[in-house]
Amino acid sequence: MRLVPVYVVLSIVGLVGTWWFNLASAAAGESYLGGWFATSASSSAAVDILVTGLAAAVLMVVEGRRLGWRPWVLVLLVVGSVAIAVAVVFPLFLACREITLARRTPAPSVRCPAPATGGQS
Repeated sequence: MRLVPVYVVLSIVGLVGTWWFNLASAAAGESYLGGWFATSASSSAAVDILVTGLAAAVLMVVEGRRLGWRPWVLVLLVVGSVAIAVAVVFPLFLACREITLARRTPAPSVRCPAPATGGQS
């Protein structure tokens, strides 16, 4: 579970970073989706995030189902990735996954060595 704080920090950075520019774009009256494909560089970044977001959505659904998460949680993850940002939701998914796995994995037990038997009969 030592990665949970790292994932939470990444999610916060993703929230601040993406929404800083989202709000700046809205305040400037820019076309949000038009900006995605305005230049070759922005088009490359747009395709990058779209493919990564799709792969993340597939992973979140498949892994969430494997872990037994409720379907509405999986829907929230996918919708949140689109509505908020993949940079926010995917690290949160990873944090929740770590927590779920830690709760399922029993703590390593300390075993005492078996008593030695004297080979005498």
